[in-house]
Amino acid sequence: MNYVKLMKRAISLANQYKYTAKPNPVVGCIIIKDDKIISEGAHEKFGCNHAEINAINLAKTKIGKSFKSFEELTLICSLEPCNHSGKTGPCTEAIIKSGIKNVVIGALDPNPLVSGKGIECLKKNGICVKTNVCSELVKEQNKFFFFKNTYGRPFITAKIASSIDGKSHIVGSKQTWITSKKSREDVQKLRASKDVILTGGNTVVNDNPMMNARVDFLINQPKKILLSTKTNLNFDAPFFKDADYEIIKERDLSKVVDRFKNTDVTSILVEAGPKLINSFLNEDYVDELIIYESTSKLGPNGVNWFKEDNAVENLGFKLESTYKIESDTKKIFIK
Repeated sequence: MNYVKLMKRAISLANQYKYTAKPNPVVGCIIIKDDKIISEGAHEKFGCNHAEINAINLAKTKIGKSFKSFEELTLICSLEPCNHSGKTGPCTEAIIKSGIKNVVIGALDPNPLVSGKGIECLKKNGICVKTNVCSELVKEQNKFFFFKNTYGRPFITAKIASSIDGKSHIVGSKQTWITSKKSREDVQKLRASKDVILTGGNTVVNDNPMMNARVDFLINQPKKILLSTKTNLNFDAPFFKDADYEIIKERDLSKVVDRFKNTDVTSILVEAGPKLINSFLNEDYVDELIIYESTSKLGPNGVNWFKEDNAVENLGFKLESTYKIESDTKKIFIK
């Protein structure tokens, strides 16, 4: 049986829901009889049925038509089935109850509540389990989830828009559009992929941003976090309107980041001015830096993003990829 091909299909199925399943990992599940697909399912929405439940429920409608007993079937799942109750019941319990006798798993779940326990439970109940089929693809697909459970904090991306001469904005200006409309549209998709957008008080006051993800597809909007001790905030501003936000009056970034340790948050996008961006960079909390660079110059009245040339490389970042967006260049640096 070519489980690799089927697992890749499950991974592809899961990917359709990456904006609505978050902050949970995306998971795909396929149930087969011999080489015939009986049913498919995915974790479609945070807080709703997991992939295995959706696939089993669909298979139940075909019993007596496409197969006689669940014992004839094999369940293929991209991530280890959970063995604990959260917003939904344990998937292992549903698999055992169904009568399925063969399970193929892509990657072990790194969550300490699950890791290995789901597989152990299935085996104890007489189910044959095969693991590590396309595991690296599953880990890459859910890199924020795996990072959080490995390092105990969310994956942090810092995003900046820069002129070609390395400037952030003009001194004294309220808002400076540097990059193209297409680049700003790309930022919306970047925001849509994150659990949290974090910014500072100066950005909210000076730029008056909405700082949500304005896209034409269904998403779970990221929560907004404002790091500020300002007392003159305008709560009628677009940033606060109809939004899930939190104001954190804390200057110690280690304490800020630690607040997310025991939450569902797996990814944070930092969008702020040079001071806060550099604080995150210098304290080694940035895992990915994205620079949208325009061809325009702001000149001597512009505010530098960094104090020195090659600051990004000196902080240990390597250029992973470069894209052209009209006349702009999108650069992605990783540690």
